[in-house]
Amino acid sequence: MPYALCPMPYALCVPHVTEKGYMTTVSPYGSWKSPISSDLIVSGTVGLGQIAIDGEDIYWIEGRPSEAGRSVIVRRTPDGKINDVTPQPFNVRTRVHEYGSGAFAVASGTVYFSNFADGRIYRQTLDSQPEPLTPIVNFRYADGIVDKQRNRLICVREDHTGEGEAVNTIVSINLDNGEDIQILTQGNDFYASPRLNPEGSQLCWISWNHPNMPWDGTELWVAEINADGDLGEKQLVAGGLEESIFQPEWSPDGVLYFVSDKSNWWNLYRIPLNPPLVRGEKDIEPPLVRGEKDIEPPLLRGAGGIEPLCEMAAEFGLPQWVFGMSTYAVSASEIICTYTQQGKWHLARIDLETKQLTTIETPYTDISSVKARGEIAVFLGASPTESTSIVQLNLVTSQLEVLRRSSNLSVDTGYLSVPVPIAFPTEKGLTAFGFFYPPQNQDFAAPATEKPPLVVKSHGGPTAATSSSMNLKIQYWTSRGFAVLDVNYGGSTGYGREYRKRLQDSWGIVDVDDCANGAKYLAQMGLVDGDRMAIAGGSAGGYTTLCALTFRDVFKAGASYYGVSDLSALATDTHKFESRYLDGLIGPYPERKDLYIARSPIHFTERLSCPVIFFQGLEDRVVPPNQAEMMVEALKAKGLPVSYVAYEGEQHGFRRAENIKRTLDGEFYFYSRVFKFELAELVEEVPIANL
Repeated sequence: MPYALCPMPYALCVPHVTEKGYMTTVSPYGSWKSPISSDLIVSGTVGLGQIAIDGEDIYWIEGRPSEAGRSVIVRRTPDGKINDVTPQPFNVRTRVHEYGSGAFAVASGTVYFSNFADGRIYRQTLDSQPEPLTPIVNFRYADGIVDKQRNRLICVREDHTGEGEAVNTIVSINLDNGEDIQILTQGNDFYASPRLNPEGSQLCWISWNHPNMPWDGTELWVAEINADGDLGEKQLVAGGLEESIFQPEWSPDGVLYFVSDKSNWWNLYRIPLNPPLVRGEKDIEPPLVRGEKDIEPPLLRGAGGIEPLCEMAAEFGLPQWVFGMSTYAVSASEIICTYTQQGKWHLARIDLETKQLTTIETPYTDISSVKARGEIAVFLGASPTESTSIVQLNLVTSQLEVLRRSSNLSVDTGYLSVPVPIAFPTEKGLTAFGFFYPPQNQDFAAPATEKPPLVVKSHGGPTAATSSSMNLKIQYWTSRGFAVLDVNYGGSTGYGREYRKRLQDSWGIVDVDDCANGAKYLAQMGLVDGDRMAIAGGSAGGYTTLCALTFRDVFKAGASYYGVSDLSALATDTHKFESRYLDGLIGPYPERKDLYIARSPIHFTERLSCPVIFFQGLEDRVVPPNQAEMMVEALKAKGLPVSYVAYEGEQHGFRRAENIKRTLDGEFYFYSRVFKFELAELVEEVPIANL
């Protein structure tokens, strides 16, 4: 970098030749000029989501920040042509459970999708414009499948027309008359994954009830479909209060597959569904809860009962925050699947006769949304140096082909920090996990006596996990001279049910300890500057951030993205899906209101002694804006440096390019003022009170 462009004193910004002979500039951490700008990130990136295969065509969802966050159905034909299906202004999203996904289905070239603006289901053929199928009513739809035999769509419906909580059911929608809607099953608090068997004669689904979340305990049900299209006797075949069932799928020969965590790990199982239903197997304990009030003891299938397919200390499942998640696809002879061990995802095939698992070599460490048909499989793949892509695998030749990248940006690997999986000691003699990203920029080196500042990332959920896939928002930091620790604290998924249960009754304690201990571990190892450590997180990660800043004396600054500050307010002012989530994380409310107060940062602002920046969507129903605003006012009153950046039109998470850009640059600017380093390039300032 020419000296004239260097904002630091000459003595701190001088050329340096590395051992490899590259010319670098010696400059303080945080003051490195990076090609990975916020403009670059938002201009060249799309979100890739739900995948579907229809005949020889492949469909997926693209979320586009450049189009105000609009989600678009995209189609790829066998000749390689890629075209948008849904035109402006349609936005293919659903708000069932608020988090949505599973927003479209496709059959024989016709797509059916939920439009975000009005919540209606629309139908669109490839040579026509979308036409509304369902009427204008305060209903939401998700996770649909097409029942060709009966000319109808079967999906989850969330009814917001009444007072109190929304009512969730599984319904069928007549494709000739969208107002002809039939409730197929009801009575449980939540439903997901309605799936037809190949003959169209049976339907399976998952249900669960308050206070469980789907990763706590769910039930798998099966019913025959009557001549009138209604369901016959509903049969409970697996699951319960302490067993989480994930992604039921039918094989071409009528065997029901699913993922269960009853062994501690989310592993694959199957139930032979022919011959007909017979009552209980002696070796199977009946589930502990009944969702359907009219069902007596559970009915289990066949002489063999439930059969484990591949017992491993690995996770083949995911927490069902959204609809339509898929970690495997089943054919007549094999399953193509993905599983995770120690934070890394692998692709594999399982022979259905021998149950032998064979790993498929790929360059990807994060794999999801697996679909397969015929000789191809399609999935989302990413790695530490490759952004998420839609990838096609030829199952005969093992050849991989990238169909669509979330980013076409080409970033020299000299600017990319490759994460190092770490395990570190935490409370009670236990071990926690994370990914450590050291600073990396081939154009710069820091003074020999300086250690980098650290940003600890606490992921959302909290029942979720971070991964090692390429994240340009993390590379934004590391290429400017920051180190990043992305923590999979106790309660995260991917390490078994027992690790997930570490957070039971302990949210705001275990997660906070793990983030703090991870930071202290890196400082003790001499890898980061212990006096310049910040913590940042969104949603539940924002709560962990605020707790760490309030109840621990480890971090010197923080950034809360739509984070929780008042647990009591969250318990009484949130949506149905999460309205009892805190029962397992904290305790029942209001019976244990004392715990809610004791773990709410808003009540202990006197313990805060460092600056915080808040980012908030003003239409957020998951964490309403008053959560951030109460905290901001308390910090202002105390005289601490605080910044509040609020966005009109944004909900839980930011989708608009201009807001994503302002958020990235705003947090970086905030730390530059707090940690007192000069910026190598101009960014938009954010107002900071009490600075």
